[in-house]
Amino acid sequence: MDRTDCPDQRQKQCRVMNEVLTRVGDRWSVQIVFVLSPGTMRFNEIKRELGISQRVLSESLRDLERDGLVIRRHFATIPPRVEYELTDLGRTFCAPVSALAQWAFDHQSSIEANRRTFVAATPLAGE
Repeated sequence: MDRTDCPDQRQKQCRVMNEVLTRVGDRWSVQIVFVLSPGTMRFNEIKRELGISQRVLSESLRDLERDGLVIRRHFATIPPRVEYELTDLGRTFCAPVSALAQWAFDHQSSIEANRRTFVAATPLAGE
């Protein structure tokens, strides 16, 4: 059955897609997967690489760990060391993230030009 033939099936697929994309499709999750794709990194390395706050990074990494995309390793050293790495499931997300990143790099100038054109053509609020 073609998925367009059954509205109920499409609706179910959209719900599943929304549930997954809500987690893995947010700005920070995608960027974390991108920076972890070469291998293991420490918390502060990720923080510096992304320019993200400690709180937001902690929450994002916790969510990715909960969903099985990232593994956290804590080393009881002085000072304590925490490393993050993509799981097998997380590595399957690298190809789509890389494709999305490449698309963003390839089209950044066109998008910026379109934004400038749009802003120039849009009357200011209240005029």
